[in-house]
Amino acid sequence: MMQQTLVIFKPSAIERGLVGRVLARFEAKGLIIAGMKMMQLSPEILREHYAHLLNLPFYPSIEASMTASPVIVLCLRGVDAIQVVRSMTGATNGRKAAPGTIRGDFSMSGQENIIHASSSPEDAEAEIKRFFSADEIFDYIPVTKGFLYATDEFDT
Repeated sequence: MMQQTLVIFKPSAIERGLVGRVLARFEAKGLIIAGMKMMQLSPEILREHYAHLLNLPFYPSIEASMTASPVIVLCLRGVDAIQVVRSMTGATNGRKAAPGTIRGDFSMSGQENIIHASSSPEDAEAEIKRFFSADEIFDYIPVTKGFLYATDEFDT
């Protein structure tokens, strides 16, 4: 099923110059970039985004980390995009992430772990709306579609 998912290139990816290498993996996989922008996250948007962690003792360090530099937010589209991106991302803690995953190849930390990726269709929908306005998401079919999917896999 065609899905959209949110990815955030965290300050650890920005500051280490890894955006191009990680973005290239998503493009090489065949995921479609439906939206992308750089922004500085505010404490308010972070409290909304990480509401489930707000009362935990380590939340202040998450906020400090996520506001250390601008981030890049990305909306990716593809068949089963949420699970595909999660599989490519790897375990949250980079030391435990499998080699070949983004975190397994580029991270040594549980917090400074390069990217955030939506975990479910419900989260993806809410997160995309949190970071993008409707006119910042583009619905198009790339000319490469026939080389990415069999005709019965791609629902438009």
